[in-house]
Amino acid sequence: MKKIVFLGLLALCFISCKKENKVQNVERAFYYWKNDTDLNYQDVQKLNDLQVKKMYVKYFEIDYNEAMGNFPFAKNNRISYQVEGIEGLNIIPTIYIKNEIFKFNSEKDLDILADNIVFLVDKYNKEMSEKAVTNEEVQIDCDWTASTKDKYFYLLKKIKAISQREISCTLRLYPYKYPEKMGIPPVDKVTLMCYNLIQPLSQKDKNSILDYDELKLYLDKERTYPKHIDVALPIFFWSHLYQGNQFTQVLKMNSKDLKSFTKPLRPMWYEVTKDTVIDYSNYIRKGDKIKCEEVSQETIEKTIALIKKNVILDQDITVSFFHIDNEVLNQYPNEELSNFYNSFTK
Repeated sequence: MKKIVFLGLLALCFISCKKENKVQNVERAFYYWKNDTDLNYQDVQKLNDLQVKKMYVKYFEIDYNEAMGNFPFAKNNRISYQVEGIEGLNIIPTIYIKNEIFKFNSEKDLDILADNIVFLVDKYNKEMSEKAVTNEEVQIDCDWTASTKDKYFYLLKKIKAISQREISCTLRLYPYKYPEKMGIPPVDKVTLMCYNLIQPLSQKDKNSILDYDELKLYLDKERTYPKHIDVALPIFFWSHLYQGNQFTQVLKMNSKDLKSFTKPLRPMWYEVTKDTVIDYSNYIRKGDKIKCEEVSQETIEKTIALIKKNVILDQDITVSFFHIDNEVLNQYPNEELSNFYNSFTK
């Protein structure tokens, strides 16, 4: 009898533990990454209809050269004009830092860089304050490596100390799977980036944006991670133009855009059937090949199921889509996007 009671209590404990790991609430978010993207009325209305209340906005990027040292570029000076009309929007300043800068920076240099980053964030926040709420959070985006992690983690600590804000960072799947090699970033929380697992030109028959089989190699079993995890998923697209079997440029086109002047060859691949001019300046010739990479509804649904099975999430998480763009938003009806968010709580 005691054994039966014990087993019963053990079962209840197991069920209880499972409930604790089940997501109860999803905060809906998007990344706003391009400094030349305009949000039109339809975009704003779509975000309002989806009840999106959080936006990770790339404020600027950080690079290095010998003449200038560390310097910001790709500044998003237009964002304060774009977010007006999105109800109750919470802006998260996001800064992309090129991993290469850590080869040239001492700790003293990184102290100065942290000061400059916080100064610019405060400046942008002040400009934004009349248009949206600027959160007490800053997110840092960097593809750090085992050789640069110490300096990167040092910079994160300095930004935290100077800004006195909550600091989050992006987490690629390799450091998620191999924390013993890549280290645990000293931040309050991370956003797991479930895309861009393959170099775009390295494997011609795989989707470099999101290949489900590749994703499974990283999310192959349930594992814990010692930080709160939010999730980011891709909804963007691009096409790679090959002329004479050589890659020449990226086209901002999806499969629907290609239909009028190409024929399908195999999954993702198309052949140009007539000479075509794109955007008044890109000349595409008959016989050219185009690889079109986009993410289907089915792939996103399978990805969410895989994440739910193998990534231990807290009850309250943020789910973000990368990224806001006129054409990208139009790919998915509101119902589909809403279902993606809701899938995490089912």
